[in-house]
Formats: sequence, C-alpha cells, structure tokens
Amino acid sequence: MNIFYGTGVAMVTPFQEDGQVDYDGLRNLIEHLIDGGVEYLVSLGTTGESATLSEAERKQVWAFTAQVVNKRVGLVAGIGGNNTHEVVEQVKAFNIEGYDAILSASPHYNKPTQEGIYQHYKAIAQNAKLPVILYNVPSRTGSTVSAETTVRLAKEFKNIIGIKEASGNFDLFNQLMRDKPEDFLFISGDDPVTLPMMALGGVGVISVIGNALPRQLSDMVRLLLNNDYRGAQKAHFDLIEFTRLMFTEGSPAGVKTALKQLGICGDTVRLPLVQVSEKTAGAIAGELKKLVPATV
Repeated sequence: MNIFYGTGVAMVTPFQEDGQVDYDGLRNLIEHLIDGGVEYLVSLGTTGESATLSEAERKQVWAFTAQVVNKRVGLVAGIGGNNTHEVVEQVKAFNIEGYDAILSASPHYNKPTQEGIYQHYKAIAQNAKLPVILYNVPSRTGSTVSAETTVRLAKEFKNIIGIKEASGNFDLFNQLMRDKPEDFLFISGDDPVTLPMMALGGVGVISVIGNALPRQLSDMVRLLLNNDYRGAQKAHFDLIEFTRLMFTEGSPAGVKTALKQLGICGDTVRLPLVQVSEKTAGAIAGELKKLVPATV
C-alpha cells in the first residue's frame, strides 16, 4: 500500500521557553508519533510554525528529523511560499536524504488566479527531486485551488501525486473525486471532516490532533480504510470535542498545550501566536483524561 495511505501528522516544532528550537522535545514527539502507529510525518508544515523559523533553523530541523526518523515511517517536508522563484530555489537546494515527498501550500497573500496557481506548481514540479503533494487551505492563503486546476496539474505532472485538501468545500471535493486520475491521492487536511472526506474516497489525513493522539486517530483512519464506518463513527464522535478545542484559540497553540500535558514537549509558541488561555487549557486537560486516562 502507498505510504501516504493512512495517517500523516503535521508535526509541531517544540520550542524552549526562550524560543529556541527544542530538539529533545522534537525527538520525544517523533518517538511518540511512531509508537502511536502513524504512517508518515510532515516536517515544517503550517503546524510546525515554519513561517517563523529562519532558513538555518529549517535546514537543521529537517536534518534532525530525518536522522531521528531513520526511514521508520514516511517523511514529508513542507516547502512553500508566495514567491515562486524563491520556493523553486528552496526545492532545488533541499537535501532529500530520508524524505519521501514535498508538501507545498498554494501561494498566500498574493491571491493569484487559477492560471497563476497552475504556473506556480508547474515550476515546482519541474524542479522537484521528490514527489509533490499540493495543499489547498484557503483560510490561510486567501485563495482556492479549484478542482479544475488540481485535476489539470494531476494529469500533466506525474510527480504531483496528491493533494492535502483543507478547503472544507464539498462541492469542490465531489468534482475533484469525479475527475482526478485514479492514482491521485485525496488527503484530508482538516481533522473534523476526515471521516466524510474518506467516505468520498480519501486515502487518509494529514492531521493536527494526531500530534497528541496518534494512536486514537490512526486507529480510526485504519477503520475507514477497511470500510468499517460504524466503528470509525464511534472513534470520530469520541474525538469531536478534543478536536474542537485544538482550534478554539488557534493552531498549533491548542495541540502544544495537549502535548505539554502529556509530557511530550513544552507549549511555547512564537509570536504572533500566543499560548491558550487557562480556561481552554483546563478544558483540554479534561478531554485528555477521558481519552488517555492512564497518562494524564
């Protein structure tokens, strides 16, 4: 089975209280996720606060992550931006050792046309040494990758292998699933709707909540891959409130709070993000006691 069938986790980047990258915390997180049964990890996606890391920090995090993972699970690097030339240079310079694919969000802020989005990804595909997974997340980028543009890219570039879809637009999902190449991967990028997206034919999720609850989430996703929707529904409903709390005061602040409560790493985030309120932290602790009573 393709390594991108199942559960991927968009890993947080742990920080020390002074804001420096916490590599011991990152090692703990990686081991927690692998022990939790996930199929692959994503290093320095949006959840990894990649926008506030320097180029030197990103290179060090990528290298450290590949070393610790040591090919035990799949590994994806988040490389994106709104300057196509700069993104292409980063893709060309990226050390692919230990990595299986690149995840690249569509350009933020510029609000390109569909042709601009197509040309952006075309430039990446023509220069990438690894397979490319598109990432459609309009809530962060300010523009949508249409189903037509995704299908066009999927058909024209064999190394564009899938899309992480976080638009929440089921009209778009329907068109995409109807028209895409059979082997093009449709991946949920939105934890609350992973179940219905997989019911449409999605192959899994790239998750935020999986940082904290890799076992619970990956078990649910495997039930879905085995067409056990009744079993998956129970798991889905069990996770609803925890999932809601992860995004109540922004991501990854919520899931970093859960990770601190689980003893994996600290909850420090870099400005302009801030830590969650005491009220939300208390609610997260209450949900964790229900979901992992032996650990909290």
